[in-house]
Amino acid sequence: MALLEANGIRKVYGELTALDGAELTVESNQFHGLIGPNGSGKTTLLKCIAGAETVTAGTVWFMGDEITNNSAASRARSGMSLKFQITSVFDLLSVYDNVLLSLQADQPPWPLICSRTRRDLHSGVMNILQQFRLAAHADALAGELSHGQKQWLEIGMAMAPNPKLLLLDEPTAGMSPEERRVTGELLRPIKSTCSMLIVEHDLDFIKDMSDVITVLEQGRVLERGTPRHIESSERVQEVYVTRV
Repeated sequence: MALLEANGIRKVYGELTALDGAELTVESNQFHGLIGPNGSGKTTLLKCIAGAETVTAGTVWFMGDEITNNSAASRARSGMSLKFQITSVFDLLSVYDNVLLSLQADQPPWPLICSRTRRDLHSGVMNILQQFRLAAHADALAGELSHGQKQWLEIGMAMAPNPKLLLLDEPTAGMSPEERRVTGELLRPIKSTCSMLIVEHDLDFIKDMSDVITVLEQGRVLERGTPRHIESSERVQEVYVTRV
């Protein structure tokens, strides 16, 4: 049984068909890349899977349960975590408190009211900060971090609830080559506990990170396979030459 199955996904906005029967499967402990030219429907498909958009037709299954009509919050509680392309950390809070808030999200009200969670969750916060190379910046305001560090912080926040599936939308956008390299190093260790579906324009990055790659073209799946297969596909090369 696959961890995630998106079957026949259609998404229509008025007269615009953003997705037209897209299919995608992610297995447990798999890094799955999602690529395609601008306007091919990558981010829309990611949002339909996460519940940020409602599908026009099709079904989404996660861990054996159909979640097509479930809310984004329900999907998050079931083990799905999404990081959008635009960073949305709390700039005026410390790096530490940003992670703390993400850990507090699934806590019952009483410990929060009694202010016990900061002490109880301290080790969890520090583990995440160390994992994403931010421990030295724990007391700094999140707004003072570099662009790359903010992305790492938000990925760490997304990983705080220990999701089974992490959805990432262009996590390396705007990063320097060195920041992209480090991002790859930070993401690889999570594979033992968490699958990942990643939308990315950096083809070298996604080729190095992914076990399987799905290519979208005009809302449909053009090709699917290993990075080597995708790299050698004439159909994929033609689309990227003519549309990118």
